[in-house]
Amino acid sequence: MESLSPPDSYPVPRTDPLHPAPQYARLREACPVAPSRLDFDGSDVWLITRHADACAVLSDPRFSSDFSREGFPARMTVRPPGPGTFIRMDPPDHTRLRRAIVDEFKRRPVERLRPALEGIVEGLLDEMLGGPAPADLVQALALPLPTLVVCELLGVPYGDRDFFQRCTQVIGDQSAAPDRRQVVRDELRGYLQRLTAERAARPGDDLISRLVLRRDRSEVTEDEVVGIVTLLMIAGFETIANQIGIGTLMLLLDPGLAEGLRRDPGEAPLVVEELLRHQTVIDYGLRRVATEDCEVGGRTIRAGEGVVVVVSSANRDPAVFPEPDRLDPHRPPRDHLAFGYGLHQCLGQRLARLQLQVLWPALFRRAPGLRLAVPLGEVPFRTDMFVHGVHRLPVAW
Repeated sequence: MESLSPPDSYPVPRTDPLHPAPQYARLREACPVAPSRLDFDGSDVWLITRHADACAVLSDPRFSSDFSREGFPARMTVRPPGPGTFIRMDPPDHTRLRRAIVDEFKRRPVERLRPALEGIVEGLLDEMLGGPAPADLVQALALPLPTLVVCELLGVPYGDRDFFQRCTQVIGDQSAAPDRRQVVRDELRGYLQRLTAERAARPGDDLISRLVLRRDRSEVTEDEVVGIVTLLMIAGFETIANQIGIGTLMLLLDPGLAEGLRRDPGEAPLVVEELLRHQTVIDYGLRRVATEDCEVGGRTIRAGEGVVVVVSSANRDPAVFPEPDRLDPHRPPRDHLAFGYGLHQCLGQRLARLQLQVLWPALFRRAPGLRLAVPLGEVPFRTDMFVHGVHRLPVAW
């Protein structure tokens, strides 16, 4: 038996907000598949901390994403998701629903959004830099950018975008009362039901219209269309908003990296990939349940037992990323797991990357003197949230 005691509960608190808990490094070395207990619902789980084991679990169909299965490590603070929420499904329904929109997130359709995205970024920078300093970069950029980009993708009328932004902020706030979050989810779904019906009657050039027009061919129901659109709205917001906040903080702490982006925007793809790896915002891991007995990392995981893939630990695995705690955009390319892996790898990752690649060079071009307006110790981190990041990021220029 390993000499290292596995953690009593998960997630393991960070001792440094810019790095995963040090215990994960010890687990990777001595107990890479470790028993633990979820602190939010008390269920027993296995923690997967190594990169190779994470890939094995996330690509193995014997590990289910269906939260309704017995043993799934779930935290249900709102009603279960409705039809169309394919990230909580297994094949064949997952395959059918994902296939209905996969073409929308291929390289060419996403690249067509670049001009609109660039205009959104410049408009938000105009507002922030034209206002008083210091400013909260989270409110000025990190929250509105992904909301407005998803609205552009879906074809949400400009007059309704403030409503969308308010909804996504409440849904993404894990400290909000569960009944409040459920009310807002219901309001958002109701709005999207109406918008979907409008597009069925008067199609436009947007994702909702195209999804409605090919609904019969894709074998997707009306309720599933609404569910897919709701999922895109919510999933396309929280992770990228927090990646913007924590990633910008890291750039402010490394002026050479920020200056490099200002001088050569062509460096953006490398910088973005390394920030995604180094600052993995999925802090509570990716959850699965075994549907039959499986062996992972020398351990037998029984059918009905839950697992949590600790993505932030896998992305700091020195077997894959030498000197993993160092931020180095010029390290040899490797497959980080910031967008997951396997069947459920994030469908919108191209769009997420594009937002970061456009935003950060523009930010440091427009505000070359951008700096933290408070000491690092006064930056409020999201240590109590499912998605890591910062609650606020006061900046001056």
